[in-house]
Amino acid sequence: MAVFVFGYILQSVMELDLWVSFVIFFAAYLVLGANVLAAAGKNILRGKVFDENFLMTVATIGAFVLGIYTGSGDFAEGTAVMLFYMVGETLSDMAVERSRRSITELMDIRPDYANLKAGGQVRRVDPAAVAVGDVIVVKPFEKVPLDGIVVSGSSALNTSALTGESLPRDVSEGAEALAGSVNGGGTIELRVEKEFGESTAAKILDLVEHAGNKKARAEKFITKFARYYTPVVCAAALIVAIVPSLVTGAWSVWIYRALLFLVISCPCALVVSVPLSYFSGIGGASKKGILIKGANYLEALTNVREVVFDKTGTLTKGEFAVKEVHPAGGFTCEEVLEAAACAEADSSHPIARSVLQAYGGEPCARMGYEEIPGHGVKAETEEGTVLAGNAKLMEREGIAYEKMEQPGTVLYVAEDNKFLGSVLIADQVKADAQDAVKGLRGMGIGTAMLTGDAQNIGNAIARQVGVDEAYCELLPQDKVEALEHIQAKNGSTAFVGDGINDAPVLARADVGIAMGGAGSDAAIEAADIVLMTDEPSSVPRAVRISKKTRRIVWQNIVFALAVKAVVMVLGIAGFADMWWAVFADVGVTLIAVVNALRALRS
Repeated sequence: MAVFVFGYILQSVMELDLWVSFVIFFAAYLVLGANVLAAAGKNILRGKVFDENFLMTVATIGAFVLGIYTGSGDFAEGTAVMLFYMVGETLSDMAVERSRRSITELMDIRPDYANLKAGGQVRRVDPAAVAVGDVIVVKPFEKVPLDGIVVSGSSALNTSALTGESLPRDVSEGAEALAGSVNGGGTIELRVEKEFGESTAAKILDLVEHAGNKKARAEKFITKFARYYTPVVCAAALIVAIVPSLVTGAWSVWIYRALLFLVISCPCALVVSVPLSYFSGIGGASKKGILIKGANYLEALTNVREVVFDKTGTLTKGEFAVKEVHPAGGFTCEEVLEAAACAEADSSHPIARSVLQAYGGEPCARMGYEEIPGHGVKAETEEGTVLAGNAKLMEREGIAYEKMEQPGTVLYVAEDNKFLGSVLIADQVKADAQDAVKGLRGMGIGTAMLTGDAQNIGNAIARQVGVDEAYCELLPQDKVEALEHIQAKNGSTAFVGDGINDAPVLARADVGIAMGGAGSDAAIEAADIVLMTDEPSSVPRAVRISKKTRRIVWQNIVFALAVKAVVMVLGIAGFADMWWAVFADVGVTLIAVVNALRALRS
C-alpha cells in the first residue's frame, strides 16, 4: 500500500518515465494482489477458470497492458482496483469472523477436565474417561463437565452459554446440572447421568459445528448462478472489446471498457453476502438460545403457515401441582390438604408429591399404609382411616361424595367413611405459552395442539393458551397422522415437542423444533431447531429471525445486481471509469456485508 501511495504522489507532482511508473505500480500490484493472482493460477490449473479471481486478474493486468500500449502510463487504476479489492476482502473477512464468533463463543462450554471422586480422593481426568454413575466434584467457577444430578452441596449455575438466560439457576441436592454451565460460589458433587459424548455440551457443540453444512435454497442458487454467470460475463466482455472495435477501429477504448465490464461484473457481493446473511441469522438466534442446525432450516421456517405444539413439557411444565382445594361442608381447605398429605406420604406417585409440596408441613404419623391399584391409597393414622383416590375409591367404599367436573386429576379425600373434600391437581401452563400463540397469530401463522390427554383436559389447556385447534387422546402414531392432516389442510407445518414419543412427529414435520433443556435426546436428535430455554415464546422469535434474514438476503441480491447493471451500462457507454468499477465491485460488496451483519441483531 505504501508503494502505491508513494508512486501515486510522484506521478501527481512530477512526470515519471513510462517504465519507471510501470515498475513502481506493478510492484505495488504484485504485493497487493498476490493472493488473488495465486488463487486464479491454482484454479486455472485445476480446470476452474471462471471465478472472481480470474475476472480481477484479467481486468487489472489488462489495464497495465493498455497503459503500455497507449503510452499513457496510467497504471494507478489497475493497482487501485487490487488495493480496494484487498481492503474489501479484509473487511469482509472481519465481518465473517464477527458473525462466526457469535456462534463459536459456544465453544467456551467445552470442558477441559473433570474432578473424579473415587476411593475418598479427587483427581483430575479427561471428561471422556468418566463413566455413568461416577461422582465428580465441581468447584466454584469451574465448568460442569458432564450432565449429572447433585448429590451434595448447593450453588447457582450460570447457564447463559446453553440457554441465553442471564439469571443463574439455583441447584441443590436432587437437582439436574447440565454440562457447559459454570458453577457459582459453592462446591457441588454430581452423580454422572450421561457419558461425555451424550452430554448437553457435546450435543450443542456438534450442532454448532455442522450448522454451516446445510445450505439454504438462496445459497445454492447463488452458487449455481456464479458458476454460469462468470463464463457469460467473460464472453460478453469479449464481444464488447471486439465488435465495436471492428466497426470504429478504437481498440484501446473498447478494450478498456471491456476491462471495466469485467471488474464491475465480479459476483463478490452475492457470493460473500448471501451465505454471511444466513450465518449471521444462525448466530443471532444462538444468542437467544435458539440452535438452528442449518441455513436450510432457517429458510424453511419463513414458509411455515401452521405451528403445532405438543402439550406436556412444551406448552405446560409437565409438573403436577395442586390447583384448587374444595372442602365439604363443615371442613376447611387446610383440613382436607392435611388429610390428603397423611394418606399420600408413603407414595412415590407424582400426584402424591404435588400434594405433599402444597401441604408443606410434616405429615401425620401412620400405623399402616395400603395402595389400592386403580383407585388410590388407604392410611391408618391415630385419628382414624384416611382414604385418598378417585371416584371409584369413594364408590367402592360406599362414601357419599361431591363429584367435581373440572379438567385435571381430582383427588377425593375421606376419613372414617366421612367425605372431607376434594383436591384438584393439574399440569401448569408455562408462563409464556399464551404470548407464544399470540406472537404467531400476529404473523398470520395458525396454531394447533396435539396431546395424549383426555379431551376435557386438552380442550381446557387449548382454551387457556389460545391455540386454534386441539387434537386429544392421541397415541404416538396418531400424532403423525394428525400432523399429516394439518399439513394437507394448511401447508408447511412446524411441530414443537420434547418427549421421546415426539421424535416421529418432529421428523415428519416440515420444521421440527425440540425443547433442548428438558427435551429427550431422541427429540433433540430428530429436530431441525433446538430451543435451549424451553420457552414456547422462542418459536415466534425464531420465525421473526428467519423472516428478517430472508429480507436481508433479497435486499442484497436486488441491490447488488441493480447497481452492477447500471454501472455496466454507464461503463459501456463511456460514462464510467475504473473508479466506478471499483465501487460497483468492492463498494457494493462492503455495503452488502454490512447489511448482512444486521441479521446478528435478533
